[in-house]
Amino acid sequence: MQSKDPKPYILRSLLLQVLRASRMKMFSVKVEEGREGRDGNPSVGPVYRNLLAKNGFPPTDADMCTAWDVFRVSHEKYPGNRMLGWREFNDGKFGPYIWKTYKEVYEEVMHIGSALRASGAEPGSRIGIYGSNCPQWIVAMEACNAHSLICVPLYDTLGPGAVNFIIGHAEIDFVFVQDKKVKELLDPECTHAKRLKMIVCFTSLTVEEKKKAASIEVKPYSWNEFLHMGKDYPSELSPPQPLNICTIMYTSGTSGDPKGVILTHENIVTCIGGLDLFMDQFEDKMTVDDVYISFLPLAHILDRMIEEYFFHKGASVGYYHGDLNALKDDLMELKPTFLAGVPRVFERIHEGMEVFYSVIKALEELNPRRRAIFHILYKYKLAWLNLGFKQKNASWLADLLAFRKVVKSRLGGRIRLIVSGGAPLSSEVEEFLRVTSCAFVLQGYGLTETCGLTTVGFPDEMSLLGTVGSAFVSSELRLEEVPEMGYDPLGDPPRGEICVRGKTAFAGYYKNPELTRETLIDGWFHTGDIGEMLPNGVVKIIDRKKNLVKLSQGEYVALEYLEKVYCITPIVEDIWVYGDSFKSMLVAVVVPHEENTLRWAHQNGHRGSFSELCSLNQLQDYVRLELKSTAERNKLRGFEHIKGVILEPQQFDAGKDLVTPTLKKKRGILFKCYKGEIDELYKKLSGGRTTSY
Repeated sequence: MQSKDPKPYILRSLLLQVLRASRMKMFSVKVEEGREGRDGNPSVGPVYRNLLAKNGFPPTDADMCTAWDVFRVSHEKYPGNRMLGWREFNDGKFGPYIWKTYKEVYEEVMHIGSALRASGAEPGSRIGIYGSNCPQWIVAMEACNAHSLICVPLYDTLGPGAVNFIIGHAEIDFVFVQDKKVKELLDPECTHAKRLKMIVCFTSLTVEEKKKAASIEVKPYSWNEFLHMGKDYPSELSPPQPLNICTIMYTSGTSGDPKGVILTHENIVTCIGGLDLFMDQFEDKMTVDDVYISFLPLAHILDRMIEEYFFHKGASVGYYHGDLNALKDDLMELKPTFLAGVPRVFERIHEGMEVFYSVIKALEELNPRRRAIFHILYKYKLAWLNLGFKQKNASWLADLLAFRKVVKSRLGGRIRLIVSGGAPLSSEVEEFLRVTSCAFVLQGYGLTETCGLTTVGFPDEMSLLGTVGSAFVSSELRLEEVPEMGYDPLGDPPRGEICVRGKTAFAGYYKNPELTRETLIDGWFHTGDIGEMLPNGVVKIIDRKKNLVKLSQGEYVALEYLEKVYCITPIVEDIWVYGDSFKSMLVAVVVPHEENTLRWAHQNGHRGSFSELCSLNQLQDYVRLELKSTAERNKLRGFEHIKGVILEPQQFDAGKDLVTPTLKKKRGILFKCYKGEIDELYKKLSGGRTTSY
C-alpha cells in the first residue's frame, strides 16, 4: 500500500524544522581530542568513529574469519539460490540471463582449485586474473581463497606495459585470462609472460594462441579442459588464516608503475562484517532476492567488495555482457535492485547519454506542459526531502506521475539502492538522483588501501548532500595538518589530510617498504586526500595532497608525471595539465615552443606574431594532435590523453607568480588564472550542455 502524500503533516514538518534548528543531528562520535603539533610533528584533529562503534569496534562473526568462509558458509546456507548470472550470444543477439546456483559454483570452484594444485600451485602462489567481469572470474577468485593462493587481478583496461610489470613484480606463475585478452598477454612486449607456467582461458583458445603459448613454454588450457583436470585430480582444501594475504590489488602509481596493495583475509571480512552492521540499522533490509548488476571492474576494490557482500547475503550478481554502450539492455533484462557506479556513470544518467536511456533527453522530448509539471514535482518533492521526510514518504504522487516513468523504469524498474564511489559526486547530480530515482542514494569514500570503505553516507539524509558521510563502522578517522597547503585540522573549519586506522587498513605495499613507511605511520594510513570535517561529523573531500587527481570515472591521474611526458613534444615549451574530479577528461594550458611554432606557421601559410599565432584554431588542433601522438608513443592510457588545449604565448614564470622559485607550478594560482577559459573549454568538450530543473 502506498504511503499518503505528506500535505496533512505540515505542522509536523514545521516542528521538524524547529527541532533541526535547535539540535543538529550527529553522524559520528569523537573518541579522542586533537592536539597541536610539536617538535616538528604536524597538528592532528580529533579521532572520530561511526556511531555504531562508539564504545569500541563491534566483534566480527565467529563463523566468518576469511574470505573463503564467506563463500563456504553461504554455499551451506543457500545452495539453491541464484549466485552468478550472464547472457549468451546466440542468433546475433544476447539472450536472457542464465544462472548458476551457489551449489553449482561451489562444485566448479572445487574443480578449478584442484586443477591449480595439480598444476603445481602451492599456498602463497600468486594467481593472476585478467579480463572483464564474468562468472569464471569469481570461480577463479574463490578457488584461490579455498587453497590459500593469492589472487592478483590485472586491470581489464591496462595495456601490455602494466600487465607485464605486474606479472613480473608479483611473480605470477598462473593466469586466468579472457579470450579477448590472450593476444595482449602473449604480446612480445609482455616479456614477463615467459615466466608463466600456465594460462587458462575463460572460454577456449585458438590453435594459433596455443602454439604461441607453447613457443614460450607456457601450458595453455581452455576452461573446460582445466575443469576436467580438477575432476581427475581432486585435492584437499588448504583454507587460509585471517592474517594470510588474500589479494594483491595494483593501483595507479605517481611515477607510472602500479603499486601493489596487500589486503589480508581479515581486511576483507572486517569490511563485510561492518557492512552488515551498517545496513542492519535501516528499515529496508537486504534480502536473498536482491540483484546486483556488475559492470565496474572486478579488478577494482569497489566492485570486488560489493560482490563479496552479496555472496555473504546469499543474493545474486548478474554481469553485463561487456559493452557499456549497451548496458541499458542488461538493465532491462536483469532488473537489478542495486546499482553502484563511479560519478561518470551517474553523470551519464543525469546528462542523458544514450547508454543510460537519456533521462534528460527524455525530459526534452516531453511537451512543454509536461516538462513544466516535471519541474514543479521535482521542486515539490525536494522541499519535502529537505524537511526530513524519507524518500518513500516525500511524495508518492510525484513518484507515480513522473519519476518512476522517467528514471526508475529506465534503470530496470526495481532499483532500491544506488551507491556512488571512486570519486566525489557533484551535489547537482546527487540531488537529481535522490529526488528522481525512487531509491536510496548515498556516497561512500574509500581506497584500495582501506578495502574500499573509509566513510559512508546515510540514505534519507539530505544534510549529507555533497559529502561522503562519516567514518565506516570498522575504522577510525582523523585529519592531519598540511602546513604547505594551509590546511589546519584544529582550525575553523577543520581541514587536513584524511588519515584512517583500523582492521580494514591494508598490510602494506608489496615489495615497497619505503612507500609503506611513508603512508602507514603509527598505524595511521595517510590517504593523500584533503577533507573538511563538518559540524555534524561527516567528511567533505575538498582537495588532493599530492598532484594526483581522481577523474569522475574513478581513475587516478598523476599530473606531474604527465607533464614530464608531454613536455617532450617538440611543439611544447611548457605545459600545465588540469584534471577535475567532476570531469572525465584532462585539459591543458600549453606554452608552445616559439621557434617550432613559427616553423609550423611558415609551412602552413600562416602569418603573424607568436602571440597572434597562438590564437589560431589550427594551431590548437595541431598541438592537440601532437600531444596525442606523444601519449600514444608513451603508451599512456586513454584517460591520460589531453582532450582540449588552451594556448598561452607567455611563459608561466613571466611575472604572474604562477611558479615557485624552483619553477614548481602553483596549481591553485594557475587554476584561478585560467578558470574562465577552462570552464569554456569543458563546456565546448561536453557539447555545451547546461542543465536546470
